[in-house]
Amino acid sequence: MLTRIGLEGTWELQLDANKEGLRQPLGDTMTLPGTTSYARKGQRNELVETGTLTDEYKFEGYAWFSREVDIPEALDGVACTLYLERTRVTTVWVDGREIGTQNSLCTPHLHEIGGLTSGKHRITIRVDNTDYPTKGGHMTSRDTQTNWNGITGRIELQFYGTAYLHDVQVYPEPRDKSVTIRAQVIGTPEGSLSVSAASVHGGSGDSAETVSYAVRAGEVVARYELGEDAKLWSDSEPHLYRLTLRLTGGDQRVDTYETLFGLREFKADGDKFAINGAKTFLRGKHDGLIFPRTGFAPTTVEEWLDVLGTAKSYGINHYRFHTCCPPEAAFTAADMLGIYMEPELPFWGTITEEGDEKHDQAEQDYLIEEGFRILRAFGNHPSFVMMSLGNELWGSKSTLSRILKAYKTYDDRHLYTQGSNNFQFVPVILEEEDFFTGVRFSRDRLFRGSYAMCDAPLGHVQTDRPGTMRDYDEQIVPARKPYGTDGTTTDGGTIQIQYGTEARTVKADAAGEELIPHLPVVSHEIGQYAMYPRFGEIEKYTGPLKARNFETFRDRLEAKGMGHLADRFFESSGQLAVACYKEELEAAFRSKRLAGFQLLDLQDFSGQGTALVGILDAFMDAKGLISPEEWRRYCSDAVLLGRFEKYNYVAGEPFSAAVELAYFRPSPLRSVQLTWSLAAGQRVIAGGQLEAAAEAGMAYIGVGEIALDMPDVTEMTKVHLTMAIAGTDIAKSYDLWIYPKGVDADADLAGVHLFHSLSAEALVLLERGANVLIMAKTDDLSHTIEGTYCTDFWCYPMFRSISESMNKPVPVGTLGLFIDHAHPALQRFPSEAHSTYPWWSIVMRSRSFILDDMPRELQPIVQTIDNFERNHKLGLLFECRVLNGSVVVCALDAAAVAETPEGRQFLRSLARYVRSEQCQPSVRLEVSQLGRLLG
Repeated sequence: MLTRIGLEGTWELQLDANKEGLRQPLGDTMTLPGTTSYARKGQRNELVETGTLTDEYKFEGYAWFSREVDIPEALDGVACTLYLERTRVTTVWVDGREIGTQNSLCTPHLHEIGGLTSGKHRITIRVDNTDYPTKGGHMTSRDTQTNWNGITGRIELQFYGTAYLHDVQVYPEPRDKSVTIRAQVIGTPEGSLSVSAASVHGGSGDSAETVSYAVRAGEVVARYELGEDAKLWSDSEPHLYRLTLRLTGGDQRVDTYETLFGLREFKADGDKFAINGAKTFLRGKHDGLIFPRTGFAPTTVEEWLDVLGTAKSYGINHYRFHTCCPPEAAFTAADMLGIYMEPELPFWGTITEEGDEKHDQAEQDYLIEEGFRILRAFGNHPSFVMMSLGNELWGSKSTLSRILKAYKTYDDRHLYTQGSNNFQFVPVILEEEDFFTGVRFSRDRLFRGSYAMCDAPLGHVQTDRPGTMRDYDEQIVPARKPYGTDGTTTDGGTIQIQYGTEARTVKADAAGEELIPHLPVVSHEIGQYAMYPRFGEIEKYTGPLKARNFETFRDRLEAKGMGHLADRFFESSGQLAVACYKEELEAAFRSKRLAGFQLLDLQDFSGQGTALVGILDAFMDAKGLISPEEWRRYCSDAVLLGRFEKYNYVAGEPFSAAVELAYFRPSPLRSVQLTWSLAAGQRVIAGGQLEAAAEAGMAYIGVGEIALDMPDVTEMTKVHLTMAIAGTDIAKSYDLWIYPKGVDADADLAGVHLFHSLSAEALVLLERGANVLIMAKTDDLSHTIEGTYCTDFWCYPMFRSISESMNKPVPVGTLGLFIDHAHPALQRFPSEAHSTYPWWSIVMRSRSFILDDMPRELQPIVQTIDNFERNHKLGLLFECRVLNGSVVVCALDAAAVAETPEGRQFLRSLARYVRSEQCQPSVRLEVSQLGRLLG
């Protein structure tokens, strides 16, 4: 390129929703880059969306932009191209002459104008955000960045000499510290190409000599050596070089091209990925281009450095873009920070072939070409290491294979996969793909910790007694073959699946023999642990997107008389979600057969029912639930893992923990020296050291075993197991609970007036002023909700609707406990304000009463937090005055609970409270009110 003229600034504007055509004068103005919504153009949208954010100035149709540009004499007649970065379908006119139409959703539009005479010329651009060749995934989805209209990136005229370079691609060869340059030479029969490279970091190996090559029109291939001191690029050491190409043609005008590149080789190496020969583990996050401040993805490097830098501070080294591709600036920022990028074709649907029902060849051709455009536009970036064909695709495996083969033949700098979680219950591995992304290899071979009810069976985080033993190695590569193909049984070759926010019936082949992966396996969209809204975020929505969904949820809570508890619901549900994420992530790191994960998500997801699943909000700001430093203790390139069966122990009970280290740092360890301690508060109960040898390249190191008998205690005691490796920042801690010996729930309850219903005998006692414990049976209570410990998956409204449409059980939909931990009923069962593992066996054997029709003053001792759609007041444990006495109520399988030490301790605390003079509830219920609750 010779030079450029920037066209950012004020443009004339006309909105044309009905596509009636351009009218003169246009009648309005707008600043570009930007969107019509961001500029608040058009009719104000009064709708209140609850499943997404609300676009306050939503506009769909034609947006006409026009302005004059002054061409200087020095550029008279020089060929130029109009460059439009990050837009929709554009048609361009210059001085009334139509230039053409382009429709890439992911890559810049380059409209070749030709030579312009010096002086003023009028450029008119029509941007259409309707009738796309494809649905567009999250490139156009209202759930994420919205279906905006406008141009959000660079807008410029680019001028070229009679000789110029086109489609420059750089292929790194890290083994011999060189790059191969492939490009098209346009406009001259022969010329000279000079190549130079310099490190952007400085220091040793910071530059290489300039080398000149004689070139001819057509394709040029040049090999350029950087020298032995050249440094390699990786996520831990993202060393970059700036490559400068200068082409001199017949008219001696110099065409210059610059690009950043890194020397790297990202390959599949058995069941792991390898960067420059060293095994690495993908610590990924999902990204759907959620930018609620603007409604569109940023296009400056500085903004992406902030976004990706925040993710990296939480241990993330990989981004999977869900049915979308980020702009150039995102790849550049990832180059600089060291993040492995995986763009995805903007498609979420069925890949067909000729003769199939609803086959759309035009759409398929568009998507394939869009992939080639992505490879050409962004392929030089060292961060661009992977590519996916779409999200949860179905259809023709042979078509998917052909697409993969074409991309791999065209550009072998990246690894390719058929898609993310394709074929769901009946997955396949295609010969041409380099890695597999999914959640299961059959219905029961799950390698993720949580699932939706419509996608059951559920994951171990949702169903299993808490411990730290679970990994997915046996599910990925079974040592034996107990896994059947029952999960793939179909009715007439079809299967019902979740598809986006709805249910769909698709064709599915019956599974054949056991599917055993031979390539790296990445777990898809792990996590999805929901928490209650944080309504203080509403004021952050100062741009075109408004949080009317949050406002609605707040109004619903206030209408139920619980508005004052909103912050506590958020904090308590958030702390439970953090604990669930910890187990989810550690299970991934414990899995030696796993190559990485893609978290859903580190940040909240604005749409699909409003999924508040992030420890960061949608703006990538921390919610105050956990620090980056603590999060990195279980999401990093070195994660210390303690393996033990459970969290709750009786005094004197043996405790053992196998200690392992998942280690993917570039600096090898020769040995591991670990110090551990078990402490109650500041008092150290036990401690010791472990030492283990390590070899270079070891990804998993068995450090040793911690073994002790739990100390004697006279009351329920929380202790902290801490571990740290000397000379490093690698550390980990776990909370454990110890209970006194000899706790006898039957004996404790023997002196209590205990009933399972509001019987006549119970009423007589209450009339006399007695204290009564009603522990209702859990099998037949209509005004209750099932107890479940884990917080809800994704969000209740979306998966309730999907489950109903699939005639499957709806999710429980609750978000953990809000506990009045200072209440005397819990004096002998000390708790936090949120769910912790002593509550697991209690909650899983309980039901919570719906107290919506009770007096608002009735505040449960232990409240189950409901989701923002229902907002029930749910009481797991509550008390009230009835007649002249006091009643403590819960719905609990006491016999089952009493089989655990934590359950016995809870029953003891409850029994002693009911027998005490402290049992003096202030809220009164009528007999009829309590009777309705108890059925």
